[in-house]
Amino acid sequence: MRAKHPFALMVIVLAALAAGLSWAADDTAVPQAGTNPAATKEPPPPPSVTIIGARDAHGVLGRDVRSAVDEDMGRIVDVIVDRAGTVRAAVIDFGGFLGVGSRKIVVDWSALQFGRVANKSDSITLELTKDQVTAAPEYKEDTPIVVLGATGSLQPLQLTP
Repeated sequence: MRAKHPFALMVIVLAALAAGLSWAADDTAVPQAGTNPAATKEPPPPPSVTIIGARDAHGVLGRDVRSAVDEDMGRIVDVIVDRAGTVRAAVIDFGGFLGVGSRKIVVDWSALQFGRVANKSDSITLELTKDQVTAAPEYKEDTPIVVLGATGSLQPLQLTP
């Protein structure tokens, strides 16, 4: 079968293609689902940057903990934060020898002193005695946490939903 007006058909096809191309290039086109038109018009602001000197801050996980009278109190194995991201306490692996007979306890973050942590070999000072730490209840995941504080005046953490 032969088309009666092949030229007219070609003009219609070309007009449809041109209209589609101009619509795709138009800034007022409807955005596709999942895109944010405001985000495409303005670049996001740059992230904030904080520079901390190499001598001013150090990691604490794995650091040795010593008492004020230089007794071995264990090492920090975890940090406890609340829902707001505020550091509340440190988990210390205390006692034992080569991992045998040790247990984890939780101490209030403010009971730790970080005065001399310039090198990885420097320890963190805990303001508790060895007897106080020995008497502390053991920390177990997924159970209520008992936090041992240096002043004995800790209050239960009040979380707001």
